[in-house]
Parts: sequence; C-alpha cells; structure tokens
Amino acid sequence: MYAFTQRPGSLRHGLLSCALFGALLAWLPSSHGALTLSGTRVVFDGDKRSTAITVSNPSPDTFAVQAWVNTAADDQSTAVPFIASPPLFRINAGKDQQVQIHGLPNSLPKDRESLFFFNVQEIPQASSTKSNTLSIALRSRIKLFYRPKGLPSTTQESLKSLSWSVRSVNGTPHLQVSNPSPYFVSFITVELQDGRQKVELKHTPMVAPMSSQQFALEGFKPTPGMQVNFSTINDYGGFSTPLTLPVAVDL
Repeated sequence: MYAFTQRPGSLRHGLLSCALFGALLAWLPSSHGALTLSGTRVVFDGDKRSTAITVSNPSPDTFAVQAWVNTAADDQSTAVPFIASPPLFRINAGKDQQVQIHGLPNSLPKDRESLFFFNVQEIPQASSTKSNTLSIALRSRIKLFYRPKGLPSTTQESLKSLSWSVRSVNGTPHLQVSNPSPYFVSFITVELQDGRQKVELKHTPMVAPMSSQQFALEGFKPTPGMQVNFSTINDYGGFSTPLTLPVAVDL
C-alpha cells in the first residue's frame, strides 16, 4: 500500500498551469489555411508550355504568398523543371491571383507520368493594431503530374488494365494491384468481396506507373472468385465511375 502526500501549493500550481494552458489555446489562431486553390491537383500536359491555377483569398485579411514546385522529398535543393510565376505576391481580402506554372527543358521520362508538388504558403502581414498575436505561415501542397504527350489510352481507360491478386507477405495476406499503365492511380475506395464477405480497405496508397502496390488484409479469408470494386480520383479531383475486376488468389 502506497501513501501519497501532497506538497503545499502543488494543487494551486496545477490549477494555475491549466489556466495558463487554456489561455494559450484561446490565443492561438486556427490552423486552417485562409487561402484556397482552384483545384486539388495539377496536370501539366507535355505538349504545353505552361498551365495555370488560381489562388483565392476569401478571408478578411491580406497575405503575402509564396508559390513554388518541388518533389516528393519536399526540399529546396532538388532541381525541378518547373517555375511558378509570380513566385511571390500580395493577395488582398476577397481577391484572386492566377499563378502560371511554366515548364523548363527537361529529361523526364517520355513513356510515363512524373510526380511533383505545387506549394502555396501564406504569410500573414504583421498588424500594428493587434498586440500579443501569433502569426503562423501555413502551406497548401497538392500533386502536380507531368504528363508527356503521346501517352496511349486515357486515365479512365487505363483503369481496366489494373490486375489484382491476393498474395502472402510474411504469412499475412495482402491485396496486390499491378499498374502496367503510364499513369499514376490514386484510389478513393477499394472494396474486396466474395459471395459471403466484404471488406473496405482503409489505407490504399497511390500506385505509380508501371509498378505495383500491396495493401494488408485483416480479418478477410481469401477465396476463389473474389472481386474488387474500386474508384479513383480523376484529373479534376472528382471520383471515377466505380469499376469491378476479378482478383486472383496466389498464396
């Protein structure tokens, strides 16, 4: 049996700490970005010299904005064949700004898409009338797909070429999708089913062109005759028409 003793003043100190923490939370601004983008992804067609995206400011505040393109590594040192223009601008309350993304000479693969990211960072202006305020620079980051000209088929038609199978990985069944197409595939829903059971996968990472991806299966016993029903994100950020394909069992 342990006996606990309370030091004099410890309760008072604890209450004071809670009060200060609550005041800090009330003082911090919302973490939601004020700026919005006209799309959730950018597709840069290889036969064009540039593409555009609109940055909007529906808030009552004015911001300085920085725009740039980088890679999945999210660093500032890796060279990319794109430049955002203007790279730095001011956007007033209720106004829009169109940002042009210009392509530069490059040696990117011509038989498949390449992945980059478009970034917009909002920088709140310091206010001379508001004291004891904390300004946080928030960033929006969306995928930018470089699509070489002359790729066969279309993104929607290429979904039919996906092949699905169940394989054992370290003794655990995994659903594997193989993508022979030149396009990235971003899933919004993936549902595996047979005549008696059904499971919707919660974590389905994007699959790159000419590669495969595996998703762990939990609580699902693979059987012959399975099918997968899936939907993907299209070029405009919407959802593709659901498609059902057979699933091979290779355990």
